[in-house]
Amino acid sequence: MLKSILKQIKINESTISTFLGVLVIVVVGALVINYFRNLDTGSTLPTGISVSNDTEQQQQDEVSKELPTTYKVAKGDTLWSISEKHYNAGYNWVDIQSENNLQNANMITEGQELTIPKVAIRSPLEAPTELKASAGSYTVVHGDTLWDIALSHYGSGFKWIDIASANNLVNPHLIHAATIFVLP
Repeated sequence: MLKSILKQIKINESTISTFLGVLVIVVVGALVINYFRNLDTGSTLPTGISVSNDTEQQQQDEVSKELPTTYKVAKGDTLWSISEKHYNAGYNWVDIQSENNLQNANMITEGQELTIPKVAIRSPLEAPTELKASAGSYTVVHGDTLWDIALSHYGSGFKWIDIASANNLVNPHLIHAATIFVLP
């Protein structure tokens, strides 16, 4: 029986190849047409181009209608991908983390229920909204990291290097509660 099926496939090999070739051409054609159609309507923008305020407001309105909601984590999900699904922007992952009191954004599990809050859509060009005093001192509390301290005092987590240098830290990944840091 298997031999007869293989013979039949061998006889019809050119027909099958032609069919698959036509199918590939149709799919690629549809993707190209869809891409250019979306460029004309402005719904898909090339990387690096900002969205106009009208389009941004429309996106905000669409998101606002659906939220807040809950989401069940699927296999392979990250907070970034979940944020992209609900806000059309991955940058709102921090809002999802905050809303669900997640200590570690990388530790979500399949089947976990997350609350997706109704918040403004974030963009990569958004400036920090709250900057605190930069110079002075800071007393470390349990759970702090240099990144978090730098983010809260300077608005940029990358300033952790300055804090580590100013305090002559041998191992910046190991800090202890009640340690007083000089903030340069």
